[in-house]
Amino acid sequence: MQFKLFTKLMRSILVRLELTLTGFQKMAHNIITVNENEGQTLAVVGDTYRIIISGKQTGGAYAVIDMLVPPGGGPGPHAHADIQESFYVIEGEIQFKTEGGIYKAEKGSFVNIPKGGEVHCFRNISNITAHMLCTVIPAGLDEFFEAIGTPVAPGSFLPPPVLTEEALSKLKSVAEKYGQKLYPPDYLG
Repeated sequence: MQFKLFTKLMRSILVRLELTLTGFQKMAHNIITVNENEGQTLAVVGDTYRIIISGKQTGGAYAVIDMLVPPGGGPGPHAHADIQESFYVIEGEIQFKTEGGIYKAEKGSFVNIPKGGEVHCFRNISNITAHMLCTVIPAGLDEFFEAIGTPVAPGSFLPPPVLTEEALSKLKSVAEKYGQKLYPPDYLG
């Protein structure tokens, strides 16, 4: 009798151990690692963005974008109501503008643009290439950059595109497809 009880207990422990190990293996297979040479690098509005982790890799939950912004570079005023966007400044000085004011973000600064669609823009105000990490929740901004960007070698820059009326109309149309709204360059003063 005791032997049967012992055998039943051991089988139960082994089944639990197997389930635990299977769960561990699944977790290990879901870990994403990216080295400094991986990820798609794109020229976007004169900046260079490397998509470190895309929404395709996270099931749309989030994306992480490595941003290099030359002096004077950065996107014009825009908004995205359904995306939270946060920035961590690694190098340089970035001026963030919103309808609520201006913030100068230096090395080590963190800026969070919550969901809700607040109009914002940023510009590198230093004389060196600024470097930021941008996380968007949920993903989607990465796909917008893929749609409007041009593949480039890591660390290289293309000049900002000349936006004719036709090109601007096309950009606005693509932006809207990805939940973005673009505003005139002088919208935030």
